[in-house]
Amino acid sequence: MNEEHKLIYYLKKWTHISEGDEELILSAFEPVSAKKKKDLLEPNEVCKYIYFVKVGCLRSYYVDAKGIEHIYQIRLNNSWISDLESFFSQRPSKYYIETLEDSELLRISFDRLEQLYREVPAVERYFRILFQKAYINALERLNSTMWESAVDRYNSLLKEHPDVFQRVPLVYIASYLGITPESLSRIRKKA
Repeated sequence: MNEEHKLIYYLKKWTHISEGDEELILSAFEPVSAKKKKDLLEPNEVCKYIYFVKVGCLRSYYVDAKGIEHIYQIRLNNSWISDLESFFSQRPSKYYIETLEDSELLRISFDRLEQLYREVPAVERYFRILFQKAYINALERLNSTMWESAVDRYNSLLKEHPDVFQRVPLVYIASYLGITPESLSRIRKKA
């Protein structure tokens, strides 16, 4: 399947898109190639884009006052990444978004997304569903850090995204799970 058409494939999973709308949608997204270790967003910048990851691996994270990185998102092929709080409020971000691999992305700006909503109302429906799911996932992740053990969080990640362990450094996975690299190592040895 053509990489650009993966975007259409995912849009069609939750809404009806006509052939004519497909061209409008694809023309609204700008293709971007980014080398490994490239920052697409830094703290104190306004997040200008939502990215669809055609191929690649990215993370979003913040650095606390002690200089410790805390990973908020890890995204692989055929997923979305952004700082939605900054994107929609148009206020400065607290996060970095960084590529962990050479990546091929499609991006859309705030103004272009608003225009696309008017041109193709089905896109607004898609993004409403996407943002609802993102909100629920964020709440589930927060709840898991409060009520689930590190072993349970590890097993959930392994079950839902086994490829993340081949593509993301373990120190980042540990941060994403809210544990130390040493704890992750012990969990992996017991699994």
